[in-house]
Amino acid sequence: MGTLANMTRASIDLNADLGEGSAHEEAVMAAVSSANIACGGHAGDAQSMRDSLRLAARFGVSAGAHPGFPDREGFGRRELHFPPDEVRAFVRGQIEALKVIAAREGVPLRHVKPHGMLYNMAVRDEALARAVAQAAADSGVPLYFGLAAPGSLMLREARAAGLREIGEGFADRGYAPDGSLWPRAQAGALLPFPVAVAQGVRIARSGLTTAVSGEEVAVPARTLCLHGDGAEAAKLAGALRAALEEAGLRVTAP
Repeated sequence: MGTLANMTRASIDLNADLGEGSAHEEAVMAAVSSANIACGGHAGDAQSMRDSLRLAARFGVSAGAHPGFPDREGFGRRELHFPPDEVRAFVRGQIEALKVIAAREGVPLRHVKPHGMLYNMAVRDEALARAVAQAAADSGVPLYFGLAAPGSLMLREARAAGLREIGEGFADRGYAPDGSLWPRAQAGALLPFPVAVAQGVRIARSGLTTAVSGEEVAVPARTLCLHGDGAEAAKLAGALRAALEEAGLRVTAP
C-alpha cells in the first residue's frame, strides 16, 4: 500500500479520551466513533467506567481501555519509571478492571490506547512499548491505538504482540519534526480550536501536517484523537466531526 502522503482515505475513526471527569463527556461521546475510557490509573473508578460504557452504548460508540501510569495526582502526565514487568502488570490490571464492568454492561471492548506520559514514553522507549503492548495482548482486546509515525515503536511492538495496530493522529496537539507530539510544557503543544479542526481534516485526508517548527510531517493515521477534557472539547468534537464529513470522509470505528 502507498503512503498516506500520496493517498486520500474514504473513512477515519474519531476517538476521544473519556471517563476522566469532564463535564463535556456526553456531548463529546455523541460526536466520536471510539471512546478511550479511563480505567483506574490516572483517573476513573467503577462508577465512571460504568457511566462511560453506558454512554458509549447509547451513542453506538466503540469502547476501549485507556490505561495510564498509576498517578492520579499528576493525571498520568508526569514521567515515572517502573520495571517493564510492573508496567505490564498495572496496565493489564486496569484493562481487566474495565473489561469486567464492560462484560456486565454487555459492551464489548474493542481497543486499548495508553494515556498521557505512558503513551509519550512508549513512543521512544522500546522496553516500555513492549510491556504495554504485551499487557494489551494479555487482555485479549484485539486493537491497539499508537502513534502514527514512520517506524513507530508503539505500532511495531503491537504487531509483535499479535495485536492489530491502528496508527493514531492528533487533531489538537502540535507535532515535532520527527512525528512525535510537541512537549505539553512548550508553546504550540495545544492547538486553538480552528487550527485543530483544520489539522484534523488534513491528517485524515492526506496523512500530513505541519510541525510546530515548520517542517511537513507524515502522520499515516487511521484514527484521529481529540482530548475530551479541554474547555472547548464539546465544541471541537462537534465541529471536527462535521468538518470531516463535509470533506467527504465517513467517520467510523476501525
